Amino acid sequence: MNYPLVSIITINYDHSDVTCQLLSSLRKITYPRVEIIVVDNASPNDDPSVIKIDFPEVTLIQSPVNLGFAGGNNLEIRQSSGKYVMLLNNDTEVDPGFLEPLVKKLESNTQIGAVSPQIRFFYQPDTFQFAGSSPLNPFTVRSHGIGYRETDHGQYNHDAHTAFVHGAAMLVPREVIRKVGLMAECYFLYYEELDWGNRIRQAGYELWYVHDSRVLHKESVSTGRMSPLKIYYMNRARLLYMRRNVHGFTFFAATLYQLFISVPKNLLHYMMNGNKAQLKAYAQAVTWHLHNLNKPGIHSNPLL
Repeated sequence: MNYPLVSIITINYDHSDVTCQLLSSLRKITYPRVEIIVVDNASPNDDPSVIKIDFPEVTLIQSPVNLGFAGGNNLEIRQSSGKYVMLLNNDTEVDPGFLEPLVKKLESNTQIGAVSPQIRFFYQPDTFQFAGSSPLNPFTVRSHGIGYRETDHGQYNHDAHTAFVHGAAMLVPREVIRKVGLMAECYFLYYEELDWGNRIRQAGYELWYVHDSRVLHKESVSTGRMSPLKIYYMNRARLLYMRRNVHGFTFFAATLYQLFISVPKNLLHYMMNGNKAQLKAYAQAVTWHLHNLNKPGIHSNPLL
């Protein structure tokens, strides 16, 4: 097998201990040519220097400001030099042989623009989180994760086309990044990898799920599973994706759906829950768009 250089990049935010667990698993991988880069996104309650002390082989970049998921990864991509760039969430751990099947898939076909491994829940390793994805519904701006919460019975032991790759673990050729640009930084958190995947597909490339590569995901370590922070950025990003990627009459119909069905339904849901912090976060996510209808840069993409 050919072993082109792979740049493995990850973001740390207030969880150096979790990031070090990922780096420990990366020390055991069998792929012989990697560089590993960690960006600390201006962690307010964490000392990332422990990463460099315990893992001197890692390049640690300390950003003076929190750049978000897209901005942090873009900074690392610009600093990397590999033929392929492997984005990994810091709350993942990898199998020793996870990288070879991903590289082999990309090396086999230059029309493949990105691949993701099989992702399972770290605390339920027999249960899938990701074995591919359906297309996004342009009205709800949601997609269906193939295999999500299913127990493994061998049903996804085959490679397959996917509408999207997963932001927790995705391998992208540098040449593709040069052509389509970096991730859109207007998202800050969530949906940026879906936007990126859509742009990669629009450029004529395929996206693939690779079954014989496996990553375990602890999920939402930095943001919390249903924290107000996650609710705000997830819902803000969902509408932002619609504004950037849905066009024509479909955009008009999707806007009506969001205004008269989705937004009232979600507001009522958070009101009935009685959680004022979640309600406030959702309302702020929606009103952000009302205050930024003509915000410059929403439709721009940074270049490599």
